[in-house]
Amino acid sequence: MITIKVFESYDEMSAYAAEIVKEVINSTEKPVIGLATGSSPIGLYKKLIEMNKNKQIDFSQVTSINLDEYVGLSSDHPQSYSYFMNEYLFDHINIDKANTFVPNGLADDLEQECRLYDQRLRDLGYADIQILGIGQNGHIGFNEPSAKLNTNTNIVNLTPKTIKDNARFFDSIDDVPKQGITLGLEGIFKAKKIVLVANGLNKAEVCKSFADEYIDTQVPASLLKLHKDITVCLDKEAASLIEK
Repeated sequence: MITIKVFESYDEMSAYAAEIVKEVINSTEKPVIGLATGSSPIGLYKKLIEMNKNKQIDFSQVTSINLDEYVGLSSDHPQSYSYFMNEYLFDHINIDKANTFVPNGLADDLEQECRLYDQRLRDLGYADIQILGIGQNGHIGFNEPSAKLNTNTNIVNLTPKTIKDNARFFDSIDDVPKQGITLGLEGIFKAKKIVLVANGLNKAEVCKSFADEYIDTQVPASLLKLHKDITVCLDKEAASLIEK
């Protein structure tokens, strides 16, 4: 069941999403949280850091598993998703980094890395809550628009749209990796709860798909409407094309 929440500001949206995450962590003995990168969840992570510092959340028993990573970037590369997670969350909370997992985009055998990542997720029992953002083309993780979508963790050729969108983080568009390793749809859908955050006018076109009655593999995020418990948190700009 999908619930769409619209907020006046990015800060309000982030605070609401953080409360959902806090509730799951505080009500679960050994919580497993799925994490996303990108600009939209940064505010949510800031709120979680504040909650941790204020003793409202304890991350010491939390295991995290990230959606995706670029192929070809080391974990200490400033644009790797491992680096992102340390910068925006892990370095500021009391989580055991041995219990934080991000796909290894430098694995000698990437196919084996995919299989091992799926096995790790199964061993953990899947996420108690999965945090998601959404790409302008509707991708979730690096699951790009396609006639066929993979259920398993897999290697994806990034679309020109995604490469262009991500070029702002690199010195040149030529520096943007052309492939990613991403959790598949099964790993995402088996999360007990999902919270998706999106903000800005550039996300309005894709976010309106949450309010219609269709699903389309060319808009992978539209499939999330089939999940049993998903809350979509939008600021008013991202929600501006949704009919009231």
